[in-house]
Formats: sequence, C-alpha cells, structure tokens
Amino acid sequence: MDKTGSDLHLPAGAAAEAPYALRVEPERAGWTYSALRTLHLGPGGEHAFDSGEFEWIVLPLSGGGTVHVNGESFQLRGRTSVFDGVADFAYVPRDARVLIASGAGGRFALAGAKCERRLPARYGPAPEVPVETRGSGGTAREVRGFAAAGAFDCDRLIAVEVVTPGGNWSSYPPHKHDEHLPGEESELEEIYYYEIAGAGYGYQRVSPSRPGGADLLAEVRTGDVVLVPDGWHGPSIAQPGHTMYYLNVMAGPGAEREWRIRFHPDHTEGYR
Repeated sequence: MDKTGSDLHLPAGAAAEAPYALRVEPERAGWTYSALRTLHLGPGGEHAFDSGEFEWIVLPLSGGGTVHVNGESFQLRGRTSVFDGVADFAYVPRDARVLIASGAGGRFALAGAKCERRLPARYGPAPEVPVETRGSGGTAREVRGFAAAGAFDCDRLIAVEVVTPGGNWSSYPPHKHDEHLPGEESELEEIYYYEIAGAGYGYQRVSPSRPGGADLLAEVRTGDVVLVPDGWHGPSIAQPGHTMYYLNVMAGPGAEREWRIRFHPDHTEGYR
C-alpha cells in the first residue's frame, strides 16, 4: 500500500462493489483483520451473504430491518440517521449464512474482523450502548461504544461511533495503536467511515509514527473512508455548523482484545 497517497483516503463510491456501496476487505486495505461494508436496501429489500472467516456487526445507519442468522432472527428498530442517537445492532459469527431484510428500507454498516472463535449470534439493544463525552470545549465529542472492548463480547472486532459538533476537533490529541507493547499499546488496524450533516465536510490527519509510515491530510465527506494501518491519527476536524459522524472499525493480532493507545509526545496531557 502507498501509505502517503490516495490509497489511504477512499472517497464515496471509490470502493463500491455491488451490492455494497462500500466494501473494504483486508485485501483491499493491505492488512489482515479489519473490514467494513455498507449496504443500501430499498423497501422490501433483502441481502444474503456468508460471513466466512469474519465476525460481523450489522448496524443500522438509517432505517431498520431484520437479521436472520443460524435459525435466529433479530429485529433492528434502527434510527432515522446516524445523528439520531444510538441504534440497536446484531452480532453475526463467522461461518454463518446471513439474511438482512428491510420492509421500509434502510442503510446498514457491516463492521467486521477476521477471527478464529465462533461466538453465538446475539442482539445488541440500544439502551445498553455506553455513551460518553470525551474531551471538553472545542475538543468535546460523543463516543458511542456499542462494540468497545469492554462493552460487547467479540473475538477480535472493536467498533465505536463518534459524533463531533461542528467546528470541534475530534480524535484529539493525536494518538496511535500500531505496536504491541503489553499494558501500554495494542496493535490495531483502523477504518474511519464518515457522514457529515448538511452536505458539509471535515478534515482528517494521519501523520507518520515511523519512517515511511502513513501520512495523510484529507478533506472528507459523507461516504468517505480513511484507512489507518499505522501512524498518529487525529485530529478529525468538523466544518463549523456541520456535525461530523464517524464509525471506527478496529481489529488486530493481539491475544487480548483491548484498545490501548499512546498519545503523540507533543500531547502527553491526553484527553481533557
């Protein structure tokens, strides 16, 4: 992968592969574990797929539907949009046949990770999603930890949503998780998927943590993706007057499923 060029920033439509509006698999990203797909279903629409070597979380971005897997069915109420609070979701294990159906239509994110263990299919209720405010003032944002390491059991997958008010800086201070340092830092590949309210835009910075490492400053809009194979990531900057949403999908090789980060040495104060 060219870690300093356009391969790190995929504008909306650049990674489309029918029936998916977005499909980023490890082979496309140039890494081993993390994956993300987005799926748009019209009223009465259905989509079937095999989970393969991946565990998946089916997360409504807008609208809702039903996820059928392993003889079980999970009704997802969903939401009007990603700016309309948390959503319920369904966990799909590896080696399963899955059907997503939507009577009224909807858009769904499939956050995935290549994994080894086959866990049970499960429903994630919206009221159980932990929500926290991270940072303060101009760096305040809302973090929805629906599949954070300590919130929901997966084999390798870690996924959260972040909502940043217009004009604020998010993913700040810059931080990284590209080395395995027990008790200090975990090695995780990361995908950012963006939606910006009101046809706005934002900016994403990724700076090198090693010679030849990831280096990117990109203007991002709804449907765009940024890949973070390594490097200091942040800030994510929201255009004034336009709320920024991003979905983070992470996975890595560690024996423990954990999110441990190191802050950039110029910002050792961490979150404030």
